[in-house]
Amino acid sequence: MNEVIHLFPPHLQGYFANHALPSFIEEIRVRIHAPIELITNEGVYYLRDEKEDLYVLTEEDVDYILNQLSEFSIYAFHEELKQGFITTKGGHRVGLGGQVVQEDGKVQTMKHVRFFNIRLARSRPGVALPSAKRLYRYHVDHTLIIGPPQSGKTTFLRDLARILSNGEWNDQHISKKVAIVDERSEIAACYQGIPSFDVGKRTDVLDRCPKAEGMMMMIRSMSPEVIIVDEIGREEDVDAILEAAYAGVTVICSVHGHSEEEMKKRPTMKRLFSDVLFKHILTLHRTSLGKVKVKERTFKPSFSVIEK
Repeated sequence: MNEVIHLFPPHLQGYFANHALPSFIEEIRVRIHAPIELITNEGVYYLRDEKEDLYVLTEEDVDYILNQLSEFSIYAFHEELKQGFITTKGGHRVGLGGQVVQEDGKVQTMKHVRFFNIRLARSRPGVALPSAKRLYRYHVDHTLIIGPPQSGKTTFLRDLARILSNGEWNDQHISKKVAIVDERSEIAACYQGIPSFDVGKRTDVLDRCPKAEGMMMMIRSMSPEVIIVDEIGREEDVDAILEAAYAGVTVICSVHGHSEEEMKKRPTMKRLFSDVLFKHILTLHRTSLGKVKVKERTFKPSFSVIEK
């Protein structure tokens, strides 16, 4: 949390320090000429000053935050602006809103950034352990994790990487060589190449690389036994997953959605279901109390791959 507080001007850092903040903040929404919004698993709160009045952000406040995020060199973050987010030290992802600059119909960069969504990254070691022990009792199989935004998919994937890499999923302590292709710097949350979270002792990370290209790079260069990727959905992602499966590499990935039935209706996802590639499908949902509920579905796959 300290890494996030330091993004704000000094006078606002004091507000955070003196404020009775909710115990579990998930997002901090920053908008010019609006109060700072704190989103928690219990509801929405607003940051108030010493007089308990809502503090409304000024243009100077917003410029300060942007300078802190870009380390006073906004041009060095050209690719991040193009993608619409910056990952900070500690693995916190900051979504950006402002004026988009296009060229030939494609986004080139962003200027006049005036809106921020700071998603606080947290590690929850052990959250995936019950499922890993239950599902991977004899063998680590292809697994798809489905869930809507903020359902805990990335946290779950991160813990699976740690568990498989450290050999915590079985009584024999057999570990796996794990490769994470972290296109949005969210799973390992690398900062200057170093993971912000514990992703396991036998895990290699390819940071800020497109998933499809990154999976092929990892297979060619790092000989992984398991590849973990987040938020698949493009046609090239599906191609790379199938190629990895044909090469004998186990794929564990996540996708935005609410159900298996919904996934089967998506044109890009149909190919992954037609041959029953995934043996395990996990659906994550947030309960009314803010906890994550995991629904597991296991069946015999008909997709054959080359054994390593």
